[in-house]
Amino acid sequence: MSRLVLLAVVLAVLVAPLAAQDTPKAEVFGGYQFTHASAEGESANFNGWNASVTGNINRWLGVAADFSGSYDSESVSIAGVGDFSGSMHVYTYTFGPVVSLNHEGTFNPFFHALFGGANLGASASGAGSGSTSGFAMIAGGGADAKLSPHLAVRLFQADYVYLHFDGVSLNKNVRVSTGLVFRF
Repeated sequence: MSRLVLLAVVLAVLVAPLAAQDTPKAEVFGGYQFTHASAEGESANFNGWNASVTGNINRWLGVAADFSGSYDSESVSIAGVGDFSGSMHVYTYTFGPVVSLNHEGTFNPFFHALFGGANLGASASGAGSGSTSGFAMIAGGGADAKLSPHLAVRLFQADYVYLHFDGVSLNKNVRVSTGLVFRF
């Protein structure tokens, strides 16, 4: 029993300094994203939104849920055939660890590895629409600049995005995001 009490005292002494840190328990990010996607010699640029919620376990490790939506519309004119228009969207929902390097400072660089799912949808004038779901992996990082204890600006977030749908891998995708981070 005395060893258990001694262990509890040692843990309390070690954990007490962490409680005094300026580490937020949770962070909510929302902002704009630009995605460049390419596959089989074709490429497209998408604009959209990116949002995430991070629960911080300690001053350097957290767990994030990241959600995004990106959209592209194109119009093509084929001589002798006519004009066609189409649109595509990609939604991702991923989860995973986040490593933060400096929550207490003005600038907080971070890295993450996120895994989950994605939905790809497309529609074309005169041809209908369709969608498919698959696997998504996002790896990257960025930097936040603290404006106040409860607000930061995500200066940038740059990610490699891997998508896999029905046996087809889209593995040359880059996502860049910026926006506001609310810290609780």
